[in-house]
Amino acid sequence: MPFDILLALIVGVPVLGSFVLPLAGRIHERLRHSLAFLLVAFSFLAAVRLSSVVFSGQVVRFSASMPFGMDLSFTADGLAVFMALASLLVGLVIVIYSFDYISHYANRNEYDMLVVLFLGSMMGIVFSSNLIFLYIFWEMTAIVSWRLIGFFRGKTDVQRADKAFLVTFGGALVMLIGFLMLYQKTGSFDLGVIKEYFKTQAFPSLALILILFGIFSKSATLPFHTWLADAGVAPSPVTALLHAAVLVKIGVYVFARLFIATFPIGAVWHVILPWVAAVSSIVSAGAALRETDLKRIIAYSTVSQIGFIFFGLSLGVEIAIAGGLLYILMHGMAKAGLFLCAGIIEQGTKTKDISRLGGLFSTMPLTGTAFLFCAASVMGLPPFGGFFSKFLIFLGCVQGGQMGLGFVFLFAALMTILYLLRVFTVVFFGETKIAAREGTPVMVACVLVLAFLSLAAGIWVRYPLDMVQQATTQMIRVIP
Repeated sequence: MPFDILLALIVGVPVLGSFVLPLAGRIHERLRHSLAFLLVAFSFLAAVRLSSVVFSGQVVRFSASMPFGMDLSFTADGLAVFMALASLLVGLVIVIYSFDYISHYANRNEYDMLVVLFLGSMMGIVFSSNLIFLYIFWEMTAIVSWRLIGFFRGKTDVQRADKAFLVTFGGALVMLIGFLMLYQKTGSFDLGVIKEYFKTQAFPSLALILILFGIFSKSATLPFHTWLADAGVAPSPVTALLHAAVLVKIGVYVFARLFIATFPIGAVWHVILPWVAAVSSIVSAGAALRETDLKRIIAYSTVSQIGFIFFGLSLGVEIAIAGGLLYILMHGMAKAGLFLCAGIIEQGTKTKDISRLGGLFSTMPLTGTAFLFCAASVMGLPPFGGFFSKFLIFLGCVQGGQMGLGFVFLFAALMTILYLLRVFTVVFFGETKIAAREGTPVMVACVLVLAFLSLAAGIWVRYPLDMVQQATTQMIRVIP
């Protein structure tokens, strides 16, 4: 199969195939599950196949002409393929976990359709090289996540889903204005044309601010961070998908795609943006230290760790950019594991309040071990994958001469250790307050897989690091 067609299918198969799932569910639930798995697995395996070409130095493109410059065009380079692999790997585990987790709830047909459509829309964002289609897929994720966050349909669930939608949708509209400003300047929505234009022209600061507005709202960066913790009312696989693997990573990906890989930003932004990331990381880590709701703690942790990723990407130093990209993968695997562990705990104990929990390691040793491994990666402890990501970011901070920021993020890293150790000790040690058993074999297997990957990605870090290095080398050419 030609690689350009394969690229189009990575996006098209899950997006279009998701609409078949409700019909399959009317025939048999197992058929719907099988199709959902196959749709996501196809995209993942296709991305793996594409990676062998892209990481050998080629760039794969697909384009279909449309009026007014709104061509349906996809580009697969190192950055896009790495992001696709990271998202689909974790997304595939979440899909499998969902089969048992969601089995006793209503709206199961809708759930599977929305999850697969969400992952397909993410692939549309990752590979789009036209700003209009990037925006369309961006808004598709907003609509789908709105329905997923409000999955249980209670009054509070719907209110918090509405809040998430309004924040992210509103930010996207502001971002669209920035895109239109670029079109006014360049006469094109094509990223290749825009890139060539701004090689000789200064990038408009207002457009940059408007685009950042949309990026920060989607990635739950301060002051747009509160919607993410409130989204914890969703089913745990949904929170894993939104908080860890896909949704909040859309913002950092688009930042890398636009402001590193396409056109440079001024030196002043390499100072301002790391400080924005630092404040977001510290404030959200403080919130995690005070919170008692298990999923809200993990959600605030996500906001804090997204700050680390933004920090690495916005420094403008090659090794820090590589660390930021690497942490997208490492954080995605580990944080998804934490949320899926939280789902097992919540279903077993019927509570998310850690003050009502304790002693669970004696009855849930596998879940406890998986939680510890994933937490260790987020904390940045060697030899887990998160350690190498954060080490590269701090090394880039030293190379960039921003030692003050380095100490701020070192403090944020220490706070990460404090709140995650607090959660682990309170939930799994001490007096047993609520008796609970392990989750289903499928659910436990999924969290163990993510825990193993969090460790294995650190032990064999050279393999993801090779991909990250190639992606960074491609992007770094436009940084002044």
